[in-house]
Amino acid sequence: MKTYYLKRADLIKFLDRLNRDYEVYIPIQAEGKSVTCDFNFKLPDADYYLEKLSRTEKENIVFNRYRTVEPLRTFFTFPQEKLDTSTQEKKIAIFGVKNCDLFSLKIQDFVFLGGDVSDPFYSKRRENTLLVAGDCIGFKEVCFCLALGINPFPGNDGFDLSFSPLDEGFLVDVGSPKADGIISKNASLFSPATANLISLRDKKRESIIKKLKEHLAPHKIPSPQLLQEVVKAGYESELWQEEALRCVECGGCNFACDTCHCFLLADDRPQGHGLASYGQSHRFGNANKRARLWDACLYANFARVAGGANPLKYRSQRLRNRYLKKFDFFPDNLGLAACCGCGRCIDVCPAKIDIRKILRILAETSPPWQSEAGQGNQKPVTR
Repeated sequence: MKTYYLKRADLIKFLDRLNRDYEVYIPIQAEGKSVTCDFNFKLPDADYYLEKLSRTEKENIVFNRYRTVEPLRTFFTFPQEKLDTSTQEKKIAIFGVKNCDLFSLKIQDFVFLGGDVSDPFYSKRRENTLLVAGDCIGFKEVCFCLALGINPFPGNDGFDLSFSPLDEGFLVDVGSPKADGIISKNASLFSPATANLISLRDKKRESIIKKLKEHLAPHKIPSPQLLQEVVKAGYESELWQEEALRCVECGGCNFACDTCHCFLLADDRPQGHGLASYGQSHRFGNANKRARLWDACLYANFARVAGGANPLKYRSQRLRNRYLKKFDFFPDNLGLAACCGCGRCIDVCPAKIDIRKILRILAETSPPWQSEAGQGNQKPVTR
């Protein structure tokens, strides 16, 4: 992998040049909720949102310390969209993508590209998107990527460009031929990275891992190797009912999640009502159009079928299904848990249902090495 150095003063110049060929999205900082921490270091309380570079004042451009509020999947599958193959997809570049988001694309790619037929809308958007990743130099109270074996900085793949901040500039890793061409096009802004600069980056990465480990220690999250058995062994746990009593079925955890992907297909009715207007709309070319909408497994009707039966009638069953899907279905079918540790579900939940707490309690009350519960139990409902 090629690694270059970009002076901090040249960052905006690079983004402006990139904006000639792509619609560039960059993180902007907003005031977030204050957080408390039991350790000697203070956790940042800012939030970051992605905004078009063309709409942003240059002084507001920042390097985000951690992931943005919105999940990366919002660029590839929209909450509500008409499925029109004639739609032209724009070329976009997303700056500040973190490793948790890069991991989430492994799940999304498996769902939308990994079957016998790939989703043409998702496929085209992925193809047209330049992913500019970046190291985390801080973390929110809810972040727990490291507990799932995901580092707070990119690895060697999954991105086009990756920025690692240093005092006076950035180390920039090139992860794709597309990005290699961009570097060549802007060669005057970049210089080869020295061994000393790479060593400084390594020290910064070691430091953030150490701090994150200290932060996560009290949560006692089971190791990634045990998560599948922990969730299966807790199939009959009373915890599902206890946590579900606080759930208001808003679907926020599903919509904020970077790996969730369930959706509904529906036909938009043409203007007018009744059979006569329906026939006229077809006759004059205003036919129904297929639409896709995000769905949420915490919704009461998520699993209801045409005859009215509902295998997930109770909220506790739907909450459990969410965890079975993430930590049982996906390890069986992809070899990866469908959770990236971004903590967005904790942030957005009005009842403050905490995925870390649930996994810890399941591990404490239903140790997989003491119980065979969960084997042969109902598999999660999938969409």
